[in-house]
Amino acid sequence: MIISFSVENWMSIRDSVTFSMVASRERQHGDRLPKLGKYNIRVLPVAAIYGGNASGKTNFFKALSFAKMLVVKGTQPDSHLAVESFRLDNASIDKPSCFAFELLIDETIYAFSFSVNRRAILNEKLVVITSTSERVLYSRQDGKITFDDALKKDQFLQFAFKGTRDNQLFLTNSVSQKVDNFRPVYDWFKDVLELVAPDSRFEPFEHFLDEGHPLYATMNQMLPQLDTGIAHLGVEDIPFEHIPLPDPMKLMLQEDVKEGTTVRLIMDKSDRIIITRKDGTLVAKKLVTYHPKTDGTNAKFDIRQESDGSQRVIDLLPVFLELAALGSKKVFVIDEVDRSLHTLLTRHLLEAYLASCSADTRSQLLLTTHDVLLMDQQLLRRDEMWVAERKPTGASTLVSFAEYKDVRYDKDIRKSYLQGRLGGIPRLLLSSHFAETDEGSSVDGVH
Repeated sequence: MIISFSVENWMSIRDSVTFSMVASRERQHGDRLPKLGKYNIRVLPVAAIYGGNASGKTNFFKALSFAKMLVVKGTQPDSHLAVESFRLDNASIDKPSCFAFELLIDETIYAFSFSVNRRAILNEKLVVITSTSERVLYSRQDGKITFDDALKKDQFLQFAFKGTRDNQLFLTNSVSQKVDNFRPVYDWFKDVLELVAPDSRFEPFEHFLDEGHPLYATMNQMLPQLDTGIAHLGVEDIPFEHIPLPDPMKLMLQEDVKEGTTVRLIMDKSDRIIITRKDGTLVAKKLVTYHPKTDGTNAKFDIRQESDGSQRVIDLLPVFLELAALGSKKVFVIDEVDRSLHTLLTRHLLEAYLASCSADTRSQLLLTTHDVLLMDQQLLRRDEMWVAERKPTGASTLVSFAEYKDVRYDKDIRKSYLQGRLGGIPRLLLSSHFAETDEGSSVDGVH
């Protein structure tokens, strides 16, 4: 789980902002808050970031995406890092971008931080936090590294650091060198943190094609309840040679797909195809939907024939099912969760997840949205709602509604927000071009 995340000098975020998932003292919806008994804190299972266009919501999402990419994928030798610092004042351009995480991993909190410019990692630190103390596992500064006393004599760690390039995180290189001391933190970024962009497709859709997979049954049970018109998902076998791919790519698949392996393809028209090799032959299957007909039978549709909203449901429903699954430790960050979805549908998905949350929950959902109808204290706590706002300087801020003293638990928070009392709404400048002229004529000259 994310305990907190801080970022500074990243895109429109000039000054350091801290996104805390530690619950405040308010009692509202307290029964669904995960509890970390060892640390005597409660953590929020969900957080929503509201704000107008260009307020900085997506830049927050991109900061997490950059951090994950840097940790998991690493860098190439002599390559520049994809750092995007704040560009609207000269002082920030040459400053480093800073990232800091507090993460719950296997019931232990780790603090991981680094600062970076386009050329190099400037500093990096990993700390393990217990209920009574903090241990700095390693600290990297100015090309040197200091290890915790218990790790100082580990020659493999020393060797791994000597092989760490200036533009590479030591965390990443240590794992690539088969050093497992810090692997839990690396694995959290790799396997736990999942980022869902507005136009991204759910990748492991092969689960929908396996009638024996639990996700297949659950998806088909829930889809009819979401008013998409879809009765259930299904699979259609298609000849490999009929897949609309260039011949060189087909040849590559013929060579690369081994027995028992699976390759996922998402075509330009949103068709979703998996390719496997069975008994030496490539087998292709396509995800399809079925809609009920008036005569009681079902009509088959390609995924690309479904509306954007139905496709978005197919992409997001597995996310919410995985979040709510017993024992799940996934952290999903969804940018523009309301994209192509009706408000009531989005709310239904959120309510279903929150209904599954308890003191033992270890999954988490962070989302950005424009949908103010989700700004409801019957749905979310004040500390679970944040607002992003772009100041006149062009710099973005991020503030929790819990920080506003006049926002009571029984207050219509949506009304206050839309009135501009909480920030985060667009500054609408109505051009005189849309008003009548002094002569009383309209813009098209009709009197």
